[in-house]
Amino acid sequence: MTTLGPAAARRAVLAAQGFADARPSGAVTRRHVARTVERLRLLQLDSVNVAVRAHYMPLYSRLGPYEQALVDDAAWSHSARRPRLLVEYWAHEASLLPVADRALLLSGAKRAGWWRHYGELARRNPALVEDVLAVVKEYGPVGAGELERLLGGDTGRPRPPGVSWWERSDLKRICEYLFGTGELTTGARRHFQRLYDLPERVLPPEVLAAPPVAPDDAARRLVLGAARALGVATEPDLRDYYRLAPDRSRAAVAELVDAGSLEEVAVAGWRGPAYRVPGARVPRRIEGRALLSPFDPLVWERERTERIFGFRYRIEIYVPERKREYGYYVFPFLLDGELVGRVDLKADRAAGVLRVPGAFAEPGADGLRVVSELVGALREMAGWLGLDGVVPGERGDLAAPLARALVAPRGRAPASG
Repeated sequence: MTTLGPAAARRAVLAAQGFADARPSGAVTRRHVARTVERLRLLQLDSVNVAVRAHYMPLYSRLGPYEQALVDDAAWSHSARRPRLLVEYWAHEASLLPVADRALLLSGAKRAGWWRHYGELARRNPALVEDVLAVVKEYGPVGAGELERLLGGDTGRPRPPGVSWWERSDLKRICEYLFGTGELTTGARRHFQRLYDLPERVLPPEVLAAPPVAPDDAARRLVLGAARALGVATEPDLRDYYRLAPDRSRAAVAELVDAGSLEEVAVAGWRGPAYRVPGARVPRRIEGRALLSPFDPLVWERERTERIFGFRYRIEIYVPERKREYGYYVFPFLLDGELVGRVDLKADRAAGVLRVPGAFAEPGADGLRVVSELVGALREMAGWLGLDGVVPGERGDLAAPLARALVAPRGRAPASG
């Protein structure tokens, strides 16, 4: 069995996640977006917009500034000339994923999510299910609010023949249930609101025509995709990527090892075996910098992040402000293969600035170099978001040097102290 040291394992993880590759030399294109999603397998969605929507940031962290419309076009528009590349479904959490992977997650390989609890409501009210599908067919893509008005009678638009009035809460539950079972999908997004549509109007014909995938085969394909995305991973790491059931994941890993599609390795300091795809890249060094969303696949599994980087990370959105250690929406800062700091970020769109209420160095990090690189990363991110500048705050050991560096002429290192 191959044994990897912690540093080699870390480099393998970063390479698999795309941080060993140079950014595109020119403008980022649809092809770059497609390749990056193919590598990561999914982009997690989240409603928090304090800095930038979660699904846009992983691409920026790897590719640099790009037009967010590239993601919107890939995920929420479809034509014969430019087929839809991404589709929404429950993966790690609510996510955008390659259109072909939706069938794997609907195969039965993945446990039904929280929406399964609405199955009893659907069984008790088959007419409600039929009415929702009829209205979506007639008017889709349509949001839950519009569905409520159409099915509740509070609209001037005619309802399809035979459609009844229904309770608002039941309508929303049925929409989520039908999305979970695959009878509905997201046709578009408006102000981040999901607009439901029928899969046959959203997915490319070849995806719709593909034969069903057996659950065991789907599990193996999902685990293998997770292994390629993670680089080196324990079985629980692989399982967590798509939130598979433990027994299903363990069986898939064992079958992939037997088939030679995965190899077992030992990583010094890790408990239990790890796995990687044979021939997975282990570069000699990692260079470059990146700000990472709290929902980036490199850091979203907190125990794994601590194991690989020695970086203890928690989201403090739901922690009372006075009890927060680092801030409301904190971005880890990756520099030359190490997580060397963290910054609390807020895009103040009214004022046109990127605010940094807190900035913190990790123990042992070179604070002056972290600040020098962080200034460039923050200015670049502000420009990408269409903001005019960066405004530092007062919290954290990097706050004062960051403030000095932001007002110093560009190219001059900040003063120490």
